[in-house]
Amino acid sequence: MKYVYPAIFTPLEADGGYDVCIPDLPFVQTCGASLAEAIEMAEDAASMWLWDAENKKEEIPQASETLAHEHPQFMSMIIADADGYRRQMDSRAVKKTLTVPAWLNYQAEAAHVNFSSVLQEALKAHLHIDN
Repeated sequence: MKYVYPAIFTPLEADGGYDVCIPDLPFVQTCGASLAEAIEMAEDAASMWLWDAENKKEEIPQASETLAHEHPQFMSMIIADADGYRRQMDSRAVKKTLTVPAWLNYQAEAAHVNFSSVLQEALKAHLHIDN
């Protein structure tokens, strides 16, 4: 499910970054080196919190319409996607059917290649995923 919550952004004078808190979600605080990164980190932290609450069947807090803040702080709404976070964290194996040329299959089997492992590594490299 997608949610919208207000977040308080506090500019950090020392390095140009931002601290972020989402008061409606207990203990959700994060930061970013830039405004774009701070927004992304806030959305990720809120999504993780809400994903966990949904999994535990806990009550989801109502979002405030506005939050009090002091200059130079500012408030902005962020989107939290618990379903998207759930898909991202889902590590179940998914069966895929694929085809390769017979000569390549023969050589790979003769070399005891783990097709699943090779495909996973190739997909991560192709998608530039470090994990």
